Amino acid sequence: MHHTDLPGNALLHQAQQRIKPYVNRTPLLRSDWLNEWAGAELWFKCENLQRVGAFKPRGAFNATLQLSAEEKHRGVATHSSGNHAQALALVAKTLGIQAHIVMPENSPASKIAGVRELGGEITFCEATVEAREAVLKDLLAKTGATYIPPYDHMDIIIGQSTAALEIFEDVPGVENVLVPLGGGGLLSGTALAAKYNNPGCKVYGAEPLNVNDGERSLKSGTLCTNPPGSFTVADGLRTNLGELPFEVMKLLVHDVLTAREETIAMAMELIWRRLKVIVEPSGALALAVLHEHRDLFKGQRVALILSGGNVDWSAVPFLK
Repeated sequence: MHHTDLPGNALLHQAQQRIKPYVNRTPLLRSDWLNEWAGAELWFKCENLQRVGAFKPRGAFNATLQLSAEEKHRGVATHSSGNHAQALALVAKTLGIQAHIVMPENSPASKIAGVRELGGEITFCEATVEAREAVLKDLLAKTGATYIPPYDHMDIIIGQSTAALEIFEDVPGVENVLVPLGGGGLLSGTALAAKYNNPGCKVYGAEPLNVNDGERSLKSGTLCTNPPGSFTVADGLRTNLGELPFEVMKLLVHDVLTAREETIAMAMELIWRRLKVIVEPSGALALAVLHEHRDLFKGQRVALILSGGNVDWSAVPFLK
């Protein structure tokens, strides 16, 4: 992929208008205490306060709203362990269509309940990428539904870019954005938004050290995966980086930085205590990374995306 292959700024702003009736324009929070603690000016983009508690409806609405009437009639389908599953179930309920969701058996109970509440039809599978893909393929053949991927699709990436468009509108002159990195949809979308709307801004991926496929991929220039059995408390980021997000990242992302498990738990607790909002471990990655790499950001204006707030209450690291 070359710069000329990237979607233009007009497509990002069209997506913003397309999804506007369906998503929240989420607030940016500040904390004097956290600014002093970090030695930087921090702005927290609260996508944990998005509908279904995560940024994911932005991409899911953007992709689904562009389907034909016939495609919508046949329904939509995806595989996801959590937030994208809930997002697509919300989209389907809102538009009056059917959502078929393949979920691994070990998905957090709160996220399974969230999909069910929204009327999503769940098919469970073994907790492997191979099983997810095989069960989904079978489901698509049976139902004729359209696959709406969690991150590896340009309409999804463009939809996720709208969170950063809001940041750049609300905080002109932000110098860095830290973005949790799992499949890469939010990070690549943020990088696209920065390219056109705040070109001096550095965009960083924030990744758990235990599943650092993004860091390794960017450094090597080839797409890497995490070894089987890799674990992080940040359940939303256990997925491997997608091919399309990686192509965008190679062109536009400044760096991918990692944080250790204990730092993720510490950052999650700090956000709960100091900002008075609930984030899931994945949503705390940006602050965890800032803490471990604070010299990079000293004295600068930094936006941190709190990507989600769907907590698995049985696994809150600092409540044990």
